[in-house]
Amino acid sequence: MSKKPRNVIVLVADSLRFDSVYDSGVGMPYVQKNAIEFMEARSGGCWTLPATASMFTGLMPHEHGATSQTRAIHKDIPTLAEEMKAAGYNTYQVTANVATTHIFGLDRGFDEVRRIWKYVDPKFNTIQKILVLFGKPRLRRKMMSKDLLMQRMSEDMESAKTWLQFTYEDIFNEARKIIKENEAKGESSFIFLNLMETHFPYHIAPTFKLSTNGMSSKIREIVSLFHFVNQSFLKNDKKEYIKKDMLEVLKGRQRSAWSSLAPHVNDFCKEMHENTGNLVVFGSDHGENFGETGWTYHFSNITDAGNKVPMFWLSNNGDSPRKEYQRVSTRHLYNSLVRAVGRPVNGPSIVHDPGESTSILQSFWYNNKGDTLDAYKYNQICFLIDEERYLMRNGKWFKAPFQTKYDEPEFLALHDSVNPIHDLTLDPKRKAMYLKNLQEFQKFSGNISFT
Repeated sequence: MSKKPRNVIVLVADSLRFDSVYDSGVGMPYVQKNAIEFMEARSGGCWTLPATASMFTGLMPHEHGATSQTRAIHKDIPTLAEEMKAAGYNTYQVTANVATTHIFGLDRGFDEVRRIWKYVDPKFNTIQKILVLFGKPRLRRKMMSKDLLMQRMSEDMESAKTWLQFTYEDIFNEARKIIKENEAKGESSFIFLNLMETHFPYHIAPTFKLSTNGMSSKIREIVSLFHFVNQSFLKNDKKEYIKKDMLEVLKGRQRSAWSSLAPHVNDFCKEMHENTGNLVVFGSDHGENFGETGWTYHFSNITDAGNKVPMFWLSNNGDSPRKEYQRVSTRHLYNSLVRAVGRPVNGPSIVHDPGESTSILQSFWYNNKGDTLDAYKYNQICFLIDEERYLMRNGKWFKAPFQTKYDEPEFLALHDSVNPIHDLTLDPKRKAMYLKNLQEFQKFSGNISFT
C-alpha cells in the first residue's frame, strides 16, 4: 500500500517553456535521476490564471471558469488546497505572482498565502523601477492617476518587486520555515510555490538587466520588451512590432533565466525530497510565445510553445524514475496529488495511469482593455489526435502537426465538411469525452461577451 506523504511540495516556475529547459544545456542532475519526467505534458491554459486553476481543480478552463474574461474559479468546485486540508495537511501558498492569490480566488483552501513581495526588501534602483513599471500597462495607467497620491496602489507597486529582482531564495526559505514549524508540532504541510524568475521580463541577474551590448541594441531590447508585455500587435495592425532577431533575444532571456535558476531548483528539490517521506513536484504552469504562429507573450493562443511544459514527480513512495512519453494534461496533476494523500478521486493520475490522461488545450479571447483588433477576438479549443493537433476557432476546424525542434507549424484550415472528432477512428470512450468537452466549451464560449 502506498504511504501518505509527510509533506507535499509543488513548485512552479512561471511561464517556463519546455524547450527552455531541454535546449538550454543546463540540467537538474538530482531531479532528473530521481523523478518521473513527463516528456509530453501540456497545460490546459495559456496563462497563469487558467493554467494554475486547472492544476488546482483538475478541470479545463471552461469547467472551472477562470479564464481571460470570467476571471474566477466557480465557488462550488473543490480545490486542491481544500482536498489537502481535508487529508490533514496545513496548507500554504508562497507566491511571487499576484495572479495566484485572492484576486482570482486561487487562495481558496489555503490556511495562509505568503505574498513574497511583502517579505523582501527592494534591491533595485530608481531607474530600473521606472523602466519596468512604465512598461507594465496596468501600473502605467495607475501611475498617471490620482491613485498614486491616494496610496491605493501599494499592493501593485509592492508586487512589482518580483518583476525586478530574484526572490526564489526568499520563497525557498519561507517553505523551509513552514515545514520546520509544522514538523516541530508533529504536523504536515502542503505548500504551493510560484517562482517568477522565468516570467517576463526574465531575470538574467539579481536585479533587472538588459542582455544585449551597445546602446542601439539596448534601446531595441527595451522597445521590444515594452511591445512584448503590452501585446501591441493585438491593438494595432502594424506588423513586426518586434523584429525576429529581438524575439530571439527575448527567448534567450528566458533560457538565461532558467540557466541561473536550474541549479537552485535542483538543490531545493533534492533537499525537500531527501527529507524522507516528502512528495515533491516541479514544473511549469504554461509556456511562453516568442513569435510562434505570429503570437507574442502568453495570453490567448494555443501553441506547443505555450502549452507544452516541463513536469517532474519526485515520489515519496519510491516509484521508479522514468521518462514518461504518454501525452498527459497538467490538470490531472490534481488527481495525482489527491490520490497520493489518500483522498477519493474521479479521474486519471498522470503517475499511475498516464494513458488515460488527455491533453485538451483552450484559450479565451483576451480583452486587452477593450481595444483588441477584431481579427484576434476568438476562443479556441484544441485536441491532440494521433500525430496532429486539431483546433476549432470561430466554428471552423484547423490542423497542424506537433512542433518540431525549431519550428511551430501553422494551423491550416480544413474543409467545412470535416469534423475530425467524428471523422477519425477513435476509441468510443475518448470520442464521447472529446465531443462532450467541445459541446461544453462552445456553450461556455458563447456566453462570453466580445465587447
